Amino acid sequence: MSVQQKIGISGGIGSGKSFVCALLEERGYPVYYADSRAKFLMENDKKVRKQLIEAFGKEAFLNNTLNKPYIASLIFTDNSKRSVINSIVHPAVRDDFDEWVKRQRAPLVFQESALIFDTGAYKRFDATILVIAPQELRVERIMERDNCSKDEAVARIQSQGNPDQHMNLAKFIVINDEQEDLNLQIEEILKNLQSTSS
Repeated sequence: MSVQQKIGISGGIGSGKSFVCALLEERGYPVYYADSRAKFLMENDKKVRKQLIEAFGKEAFLNNTLNKPYIASLIFTDNSKRSVINSIVHPAVRDDFDEWVKRQRAPLVFQESALIFDTGAYKRFDATILVIAPQELRVERIMERDNCSKDEAVARIQSQGNPDQHMNLAKFIVINDEQEDLNLQIEEILKNLQSTSS
């Protein structure tokens, strides 16, 4: 019987990791989206909500809904507050992912998260994939997606970890520069992973 492998997928903002995940899902592999699940848990998990209110006051929620602008302003301006939020949300996401994995039947399951390498979470996976793209292309994608200025896009890229360090930690690299064949790269990685899971 083949052993189920947990694979982490990461990449900086604008690298196109969600697109790579969509290609994996097209091939029938389940993908857990850590960032969107984190938002879901912040809104719906009673324990997480209670901890956020204790840490940041009642204004963390407006009309029973997560006050995203307020939370974002904390995360982007104060590293100590970002650490507090992470210490609340990351363990909840980790437990949620473990429960999700138990329900999957595929031999390979994937978790997409921007912070796999920055938080040390990469150590919990059987393998990791890093999606990279040239900075100019990432800036273009962010500007188009978020309707923001070039300076704002660059600032968002710079607020994240160093992709060069991440490259040393990842088992596989996917180059998403609109030149290299993405499908070919994914097929190679899957072949490699399947050979180790059987």
